[in-house]
Amino acid sequence: MQKVRFPRGYKVYIPLVILFILLLLLMPRTGNFNYDYRKGSPWMYETLMAQFDFPILKTEAQLQEERESAGSGIIPYYKYSEDVAYESIRAVETAGLGKFDTLKTRFQEILSSIYSRGVISDIDASSNTGSIIYIQRDKRASKYPVSEIYTVTEARAELAAGLRHAGLKCDIDSLCRYSGLYSIIVPNLLFDQQTTDLVHDEAVDYISPTSGVVNAGQLIVSHGEIVTAEVEQLLDSYKAEYETSIGYGGPRILQWCGNAMLALLLVIIIFFTIYYTSPGIFSEFNRYCYLLLVFFLSACVTFVVERTGHENMYLVPYTLIALYLLAFFKTKVVYPVYVVSLLPLLIFAHNGVELFVMFLNAGIVAIVSFGYFNKGWQQFVTALFVFLSLMVTFIAFNIMDGMREIIGYRTILYMALGSLFSVAGYPLVYLFERIFMLVSNSRLVELSDTNNRLLRELAHKAPGTFQHCLQVMNMADAAARAMDANVQLVRCGALYHDIGKIANPLCFIENEAPGTNYHEGLSPIESAREIIKHVSDGLAIADKAGLPVVIRDFIQTHHGTTCTAYFYSKYLQAGGDPSKADDFYYKGKKPSTKEQSILMLCDSIEAASRSLKDFSQQSISDFVDRIFNSKIKDGQFEEADISLKELHILKNVLKDYLQQVHHARVAYPKRPLRRG
Repeated sequence: MQKVRFPRGYKVYIPLVILFILLLLLMPRTGNFNYDYRKGSPWMYETLMAQFDFPILKTEAQLQEERESAGSGIIPYYKYSEDVAYESIRAVETAGLGKFDTLKTRFQEILSSIYSRGVISDIDASSNTGSIIYIQRDKRASKYPVSEIYTVTEARAELAAGLRHAGLKCDIDSLCRYSGLYSIIVPNLLFDQQTTDLVHDEAVDYISPTSGVVNAGQLIVSHGEIVTAEVEQLLDSYKAEYETSIGYGGPRILQWCGNAMLALLLVIIIFFTIYYTSPGIFSEFNRYCYLLLVFFLSACVTFVVERTGHENMYLVPYTLIALYLLAFFKTKVVYPVYVVSLLPLLIFAHNGVELFVMFLNAGIVAIVSFGYFNKGWQQFVTALFVFLSLMVTFIAFNIMDGMREIIGYRTILYMALGSLFSVAGYPLVYLFERIFMLVSNSRLVELSDTNNRLLRELAHKAPGTFQHCLQVMNMADAAARAMDANVQLVRCGALYHDIGKIANPLCFIENEAPGTNYHEGLSPIESAREIIKHVSDGLAIADKAGLPVVIRDFIQTHHGTTCTAYFYSKYLQAGGDPSKADDFYYKGKKPSTKEQSILMLCDSIEAASRSLKDFSQQSISDFVDRIFNSKIKDGQFEEADISLKELHILKNVLKDYLQQVHHARVAYPKRPLRRG
């Protein structure tokens, strides 16, 4: 068994040095506001005085209230039409006034006076709830009280009043109605919808974000004072100005040293996280580099997006980091590495604790949910669960703070988009798979489909071997689950480990037809060479079919460097020279991983169990012990990342499995024949 040693070699530490340099370059150059405060809690630091002038920033609730106020106070715009007034005044000349034709000039004077103030329609007047309107005349817009302009009804009344004032002795209302003078009066103030909307939008969009100024030397908060909503607003404003305008005021070398210490700390944490969860990753350079890249992407996004505004952090699909890890690593690696990947949020992000907890919960939900909903449209179910977990955590923090922040549509939209990005960005895992020559769990599932071309060919040309592979797969599956190994990888390796037997299927007893013996007439050495050759044939077939390296490793290690004992024993019985025993040994590699060790033992036990006659509990136990002791004695697990405890677990699992497969059956009594 391979001992866990502290990793050595430049391939382990050079990527860490590169990661350290990149983190150092990305870290912010501004100073942090080193105070932690929360509304309703006492101010635990020294009395804080303003060191500089800063504006008081309005809260989101205040800005929203002003936007709504601006939206409700719409002042309509009207265009003054000279043409309408001119046409109406001229229309008086054609009106049939009979004996009152001499008064047309007076009619025109009164109308001219009315139109000079302006006339709007009765409908516009009733829909306008304000007391002010804008009238645009000669390309200039001016405010006018609504009381100073006429509606159509008021204009007609003003016309009648003007005629009475002129001393006209008749029924003026009837005269104006039947002569058509009332119908001449039409609105010359025309509502301008486009300009009204434009001005309204500008009024809403350009609301001032500040509500005053705090001068240098003014008290912000005293030691022990309860942080109220007003004090929190002052502290938030002071913090924003400090981080954007003032920042770090000390020697630059000290700032670089501080950043270097933080970057080094993050690198050390990720190193020991790998060391204590899965040290075998250090020996797999491609997986090791991929894991560091995922960690760096998480940190990089945190540093970059935080500079654009803390609200944008809700857009970042941190849960995608968890899914990228889950595609190539076991959950015992994924969980701690994901937690470490979120640490930059605690250090550099605004409301870092809140964001850390939000995305930690969402990541765990994504990992669990993706195990059930990972195909096609089902991935959107995972996105929904992620969104709900983000919302619940956000609301919980908001309640703790006394609902200090209104949950606006933008926050909800950003969380929803971030959750969808977790699904939309997942296909990039296939690009990473190609770049780093890795094999994702999705790829393993595809390869395990017995309907693919290569496995169909195995089933057709070597049906006995195919059935053997299926039995080994089921046995290895049970063992891998009990040992927390990569179940999908073991299943896939079991299906392909004997793929080389396609080249010469009749050489192997499970594929021989009854009454035939391929090895009849062959010497033991020739038979052994034919048997051993299925490993090299398998590697050639796998290479031609483009099978991943991790699958080829199962082909090369499933016999390790063991001996073809049957033909070697036959060789010695025939008086063969023991010095030529090398011809009877496989030239493969010994297992190096837990999964390869599982397959080697399952393959040997499944094949040898076919010769068992007694399937009692004691017989099966002795049989499995004999196989295990033989492999250990041959040193097949010297290089494997598997402990004696895990081998003991594996042994017990395989004993139980064989007993369940070969359990005793009830002897059914013969049924007597029915008499006709």
